[in-house]
Amino acid sequence: MAMAWIAPVLAVGLTLGASLALFAGLGFPPLAAIHAYFVQPISSLRGLAELGVKATPLALCALGLGIGFRANVWNIGAEGQLTMGALAGGGVALACHGSGGWWLLPAMLAAGIAGGMAWAAIPAFLRNRYHTSEILTSLMLTYVAALFHAWLIHGPLRDPDGMGFPESRLFEPDALLPMLLPGTRLHIGALFVVVAMAAAWLLLARSFLGFQLKVAGLAPQAAALAGFDRHRLVWFSLLVSGGLAGLAGVVEVAGPIGQLSTTISPGYGFTAIIVAFLGRLHPIGMVLAALVMALSYLGGEAAQIALGLPQAVTGVFQGMLLFFLLASDVLVHYRVRRATPPLPG
Repeated sequence: MAMAWIAPVLAVGLTLGASLALFAGLGFPPLAAIHAYFVQPISSLRGLAELGVKATPLALCALGLGIGFRANVWNIGAEGQLTMGALAGGGVALACHGSGGWWLLPAMLAAGIAGGMAWAAIPAFLRNRYHTSEILTSLMLTYVAALFHAWLIHGPLRDPDGMGFPESRLFEPDALLPMLLPGTRLHIGALFVVVAMAAAWLLLARSFLGFQLKVAGLAPQAAALAGFDRHRLVWFSLLVSGGLAGLAGVVEVAGPIGQLSTTISPGYGFTAIIVAFLGRLHPIGMVLAALVMALSYLGGEAAQIALGLPQAVTGVFQGMLLFFLLASDVLVHYRVRRATPPLPG
């Protein structure tokens, strides 16, 4: 059990070591690159606030995915559900532009959650009705959501006064999340992560439904013999993960972005899969892992500015982290042994 938690730490350490070699191979001073990538972005209060801004959608998506992964329900489409949540919540803001009030932001959040849940309901229905793999359907729906988003932002939702640029009008103040720290972009969406983390922990550790989810994931036959409704667990897992991804989407457009634009997410929904496994599918672990992965986004931007490193280094770092995590897991669950050939005769 201890090794299962040591493995993510080992994976992070190995990734740092491989990053030194990568930076040296690219012709950059390794220590200076490490400092620019991992230390400089969080060396100020503003930097720490930006870390919280980046970690918020990652943690929300990962918490939802982790619940499903516990039950062997593999939602790979959080990116699409995040996009649909952003479009639903942003659509409410644009429809009510100029007539908002205190109720507008709660309505946007509710619409965002509903949008993500509705998009996740499609693979849930197909899985239960036709035994279709939710891995494929949720992933393919991500690209449908991206195309739908592109059509809306270039057409019905484009700002009529925006000089033809593919973006919506700016949201009014009632449609924006309040800031937690003045002078920074850290908004109250970070508090949603705390609430979601506590709720996920109570669900998994203190509820009978959480027990059913874990049994269904670890021993499906035992869950069936115990009379646990597999269809119900699939619906629950996908709707919860879709709802949290949709919340992450509306938090992004109502927080740091402030409008619907061509780019809502740099891939938070996909990165959240790494976050979930790096955090060992434990709510607290996933939030901590979200901070680590958020640092990779900030570090990529800082290193690009300070040293001219390519932005693709961010994806390389995340890929190395996943590789070393999977490799560490193999060594946790298996042992390398020298095979002794049988004696002749």
